Amino acid sequence: MRIIPAIDIKNGKVVRLFKGRFDKVTEYGSDPLDMARHWQGEGATDLHIVDLDGAESGGRVNEAVIKRIVKELKVPVQVGGGIRSHEVINDYLHAGVARVVLGTKVVQDPAFLREVLAVWKDRIAVSLDCSNGYVAQRGWVELSTVKGVDLARDFVAMGLKYIIYTDISRDGTLIGPDIEGLKEMLNVGDVHVIASGGVKDIGDIRALAALQRSNLYGVIVGKAIYEGTLLLKDAAGAC
Repeated sequence: MRIIPAIDIKNGKVVRLFKGRFDKVTEYGSDPLDMARHWQGEGATDLHIVDLDGAESGGRVNEAVIKRIVKELKVPVQVGGGIRSHEVINDYLHAGVARVVLGTKVVQDPAFLREVLAVWKDRIAVSLDCSNGYVAQRGWVELSTVKGVDLARDFVAMGLKYIIYTDISRDGTLIGPDIEGLKEMLNVGDVHVIASGGVKDIGDIRALAALQRSNLYGVIVGKAIYEGTLLLKDAAGAC
């Protein structure tokens, strides 16, 4: 299980949202590239970057700094936020992004996912950001009528290899991950699942590792490592 630091970018700065709310923002740094260098120096083996402005608007607002991070760092970087076309996927992947993370677009248009999987296969991840089991979209500001587990099964049947599962109600709260919801995702089929949301400390990392599921690819950590309730090196040692 990989420990994956999150770098969420809004207005060019490193931030964390509380329960996915754009009006509940905490700033943790003014330079995303410096933050990426920091986490790589702390031993990160992967990074998860989200263009929050892009997620909200549907464009690539923070594209320039994301590409600088990918170019300079040695660790794999997955990128999400406002990626809704073949052109943008192709551009990011050719720039060196390890995986692009899709969300709103494939919730609204599952056929689009089938198309991109036919071209890019295991370089595509889908972020299923859920509240009360239902998938959110457009930067978490709208709830769909689709259950996350049902959508996951459909996507895995198409050949999807990576799912990022987030319980929005826990994200940024430090109250612990949604273990039961995660177990459901881990059972949908042959897919790598990345947990996200709510991780507070080493106890949460141990609880995830104790699931002993080979398809639990990793866990995204955000507020805990920024607030210091979890040290990246300790988390890596608990996996």
